[in-house]
Amino acid sequence: MRNVLVPVLGALLLLVTEVTSFAGVYSDDLARCMVGATSVEDRRALVVWLFSAGSLHPAVKSITAVSPEQLDNANKQVADIVMRLLTDSCVTQAREAIKFEGKSVLESSFGVLGQVAGRELFSSPEVGVAMQGMAKYLDAVKLKQSLVEK
Repeated sequence: MRNVLVPVLGALLLLVTEVTSFAGVYSDDLARCMVGATSVEDRRALVVWLFSAGSLHPAVKSITAVSPEQLDNANKQVADIVMRLLTDSCVTQAREAIKFEGKSVLESSFGVLGQVAGRELFSSPEVGVAMQGMAKYLDAVKLKQSLVEK
């Protein structure tokens, strides 16, 4: 059990990072299957899980209020998604990818799924408006001088 669990947990952690490894044909197939087999609600559950887990980071812990129960619920929802993907929806693609490309394919495939979920998070109009608030603190003249007029 531990042999399978470790790469799955590692792969889930990569949901928050950019995938830099080169994907092969089989991992591409697995990633496509995972994205296609997840609903908008599934990807929202991934975003909630990422936020809930990330809320424990010391840099943001004081400005977040995720209860242990909320984190546990997020963990359960994502575990259910992972189990469905790897034992039902995408089991054939997962087996083939692991067989021909190794266990690291889980990392790259979950990384792609995480990127899709992250794009959905940041494509929300409310998030976009909030992030644009930073612009009022930028010095446009200095940026232009630094980047264009040299």
